[in-house]
Amino acid sequence: MRQSPAIRLLTSTAIVLMLGLTSTTATRAAEPAQTETVGLEEFDLAQIETFAGAFLAARTADTDRDYENAVRFYRKALDFSPNELAIQERLMIALFMNGDFNEGAALAEELKSNRAVERVTSIARGFKAIRDGQYDEALTILKYQGPNDLDRLMNELLIAWTRAGKGEGKEALASIQELDGPSWYKIFTNYNAGVMAAMIGDVDTARKRLTDTVTDRPGGATAPDTFARAVIALATLEASVGNKQKALDAISAGDELISNYAPFKALRDRIEAGEKPEPVVATAAQGAAGVLFSIGGALNREGAEDTVMLYLQLAHALDPQSADTLVLLGGIAESTERLEKAIEFYSMVPVDSPMRRISELQLGLTLAETGKVEEAREHLQGLIAADPNDIRSYLAYGSVLSSAEDYRAMAENYDRAIEIIGPNPNRSHWSVFFQRGIAYERLKEWEKAEPNFHKALELNPDQPQVLNYLGYSWVDMNRNLQEGLEMIKKAVELRPDDGYIVDSLGWAYYRLGRFDDAVRELERAIELRAGDPTINDHLGDAYWRVGRKLEAVYQWKRALASEPEEAEVPKIQNKINNGLPPIEADAANATTKPVEEPVEDADRKS
Repeated sequence: MRQSPAIRLLTSTAIVLMLGLTSTTATRAAEPAQTETVGLEEFDLAQIETFAGAFLAARTADTDRDYENAVRFYRKALDFSPNELAIQERLMIALFMNGDFNEGAALAEELKSNRAVERVTSIARGFKAIRDGQYDEALTILKYQGPNDLDRLMNELLIAWTRAGKGEGKEALASIQELDGPSWYKIFTNYNAGVMAAMIGDVDTARKRLTDTVTDRPGGATAPDTFARAVIALATLEASVGNKQKALDAISAGDELISNYAPFKALRDRIEAGEKPEPVVATAAQGAAGVLFSIGGALNREGAEDTVMLYLQLAHALDPQSADTLVLLGGIAESTERLEKAIEFYSMVPVDSPMRRISELQLGLTLAETGKVEEAREHLQGLIAADPNDIRSYLAYGSVLSSAEDYRAMAENYDRAIEIIGPNPNRSHWSVFFQRGIAYERLKEWEKAEPNFHKALELNPDQPQVLNYLGYSWVDMNRNLQEGLEMIKKAVELRPDDGYIVDSLGWAYYRLGRFDDAVRELERAIELRAGDPTINDHLGDAYWRVGRKLEAVYQWKRALASEPEEAEVPKIQNKINNGLPPIEADAANATTKPVEEPVEDADRKS
């Protein structure tokens, strides 16, 4: 199956520029009947007359990550049963997740003896004490005697920053350097020691520790957000003491692990212009917030969104101007389908931040996801006009045009992008040529599309989406059949668990008349993407050709129930009613049935 990609630019602030955001929706808890017809945000609290009703409404909102309404309904539940400990716990978490730090911290104080939420209450109370300059109190609160290595690292680093805030910078720095633990501690201890040393004026120690962080490539792969901060901190340090070339060298070292990262480019431009950027960490509060940001960023993966969101919201409370925290919060809000909240986070990124451009691009994409397509187009066109040399802007705008099926404008957009790139594109530009190829293919201008796919493969020879798209197109047009089949096979080898690419292989076998092979691959594709209408349709066709006609009709009915594209509905219904025509007629009338799916950058971190 060919995929027309909708490009996402990031999930984390420090991986790569084009990342696919995987949306995950939690299983909903049992819901009160009234939520079927009345939105929770519109529900009148006065209508809730029982504890059970309030609790069920709160749990529904909580499960849906609608924290604003979760707070409302948990409070209503406490009106009926003020001493219900479990509700108090959930209310506290919902307050933090909704960004209501002061109220959450007040409740954490009340729950401080509750061992079930001790980790959350201690960090929240410690953060409040640090923010308020009550460092002795924070030191008492943050003591940790448990066995968990991650919790021990977190608390020891927070204690060190508390001591630094108290004026004991040298002692705090020594405690970090002496902190012993698993090998994965190193990137976190080196980074925190480096920025703390820079804050207290120990340039030699800062340089050494930050250099150790930047050269720790395994650690950087594990914690890319911390790595990126270390690169920026080292470059900023060198620039501040007049070592312009060393500052630029630090950024180049960062480019080797995280290519085309916009904040690196922005920092390079400022340093080349002779500016001396502000340090990454200037206060103990910023340092403490950075601990939770770093650990949250390292934990950021599918299934851990709630934990990461909690850490980042606490970090945001202590350092509200941190741009990378806001961008990462926005990305998590997107991945959990809270699009309006994502827009809010992106809009909060400071205007003078090197990450502002990233947040603006992501904001444009998110606007389109919410259905505000024209607003998204205007927003992204404005970004292109403001900086015509930023290729990411064309990728973002092209994604919106692709989703709107405005392929002529999409092709023209990538034509302009390739003019900007010039005669010497590099590997990172493969996606621009790939997208232009898709635009022209959709316009049925294959003579313009095909050279772009070849160029994308020349720049990135083993890119599975390109191999799949070109190979599938050839097979579908009855051209270069064996070469197209080999391309798709290679794509499957590279992405064996990608149901769409496996479907391409099955459909290629079908088009070649190898129906038994087609059934085998399409059954595997269905296992990977059970609800996809096109794959179900393809499997139905293959079943029919091998004589499994009852199963074929069942698959076509599944395809119809899975909401296929409108143009496919009468075709599928006709097959349900009449079956397939003879093979000769089928081959003459076959058409490609592409599906809109997000593409991943070949270099993205899974």
